Amino acid sequence: MINLNRRQLTKLAAIATVSAIGMAGAASASFAAEVTLRMHQFLPAQANVPKNVLDPWADKIEAESDGRIKIERYPAMQLGGKPPELIDQAIDGVADIIWTVSGYTPGRFPRAEVFELPFTMTDAETMSRAYWKLAEETMMDTDFADFHPLGLWVHGPGVIHSSKPIEQLSDLNGVKLRAPTRVTNKLFSNLGATPVGMPVPAIPEALSKGVVDATVIPWEVVGALKVNELVKNHTEFPDEALYTTTFIFAMNKDKYESLPDDLKAVIDANSGLEFSAFAGKQMQADDAGPRAQAVEMGNNIIELTSEQAEEWKAASQSTIDEWMSEMDAKGIDGGALRQRANELMAN
Repeated sequence: MINLNRRQLTKLAAIATVSAIGMAGAASASFAAEVTLRMHQFLPAQANVPKNVLDPWADKIEAESDGRIKIERYPAMQLGGKPPELIDQAIDGVADIIWTVSGYTPGRFPRAEVFELPFTMTDAETMSRAYWKLAEETMMDTDFADFHPLGLWVHGPGVIHSSKPIEQLSDLNGVKLRAPTRVTNKLFSNLGATPVGMPVPAIPEALSKGVVDATVIPWEVVGALKVNELVKNHTEFPDEALYTTTFIFAMNKDKYESLPDDLKAVIDANSGLEFSAFAGKQMQADDAGPRAQAVEMGNNIIELTSEQAEEWKAASQSTIDEWMSEMDAKGIDGGALRQRANELMAN
């Protein structure tokens, strides 16, 4: 029998512990992801889009790749930069995957703007399908040539949230209003407001400090930004939406091309037309909760009638006409693009 003193026993125990850690490390390494992708976006993690669209997408990719793909999630611009820089972060590889508003870089994606024209959208799922289809026809080798699109969609009906009630067009006169894109800024300027461009995360501070008197966003993001606590009036439009916003969910092109074919297939199976339609549908479905909260708080929900909306539609036509002229000047047939977008939405 071998007798060991306390020092020898301690040494053996330490060796055993290190050995066990090494074996555990080796075991975990054998299950480590082959590919890690960094997903970057501008909203807080608890907001509806990351919670109900982006995270479920990432979870699905991880599961269907059997853990070979790991997606690190960076909400609220945690990788640095500002929201308008997201698309270049995807192109340059600062992030592998991004979600952004196409209009955060004004004029860069002119064909996508056709879906942001006033009183064009009735349903986010239908328009998101049309957006992806039109992109396949006209944008993949033009506007979107520098990155790999994963999904393209729009949010639900745009709503005016304001400190004072807005019902008639004249109520907009002199109102400092935050709008999300070049098209919507032009629209509200033409309607008599003073548009102030800024990304979504800047809205709460701008409202609380009086930098703006009103903002246009869909209901779904109102809760995350606490807009229903900062203003008490919300103007909704019947039938066609006053406006919507186009989004881009994109991947760095080189990163996508570097994947083995079977992992590309996992990405492909969860991207494209059906995912875009799902994302648009989910965003519109998420309008219900924050709207109900505003009602419970006793906020003033102004539901315009179809007759009242006609005044707004007539005044909005100049924005559509100006946009088509701008497209023609760029060598893009704006009228044909709008006609094709409407055909795709009707099918």
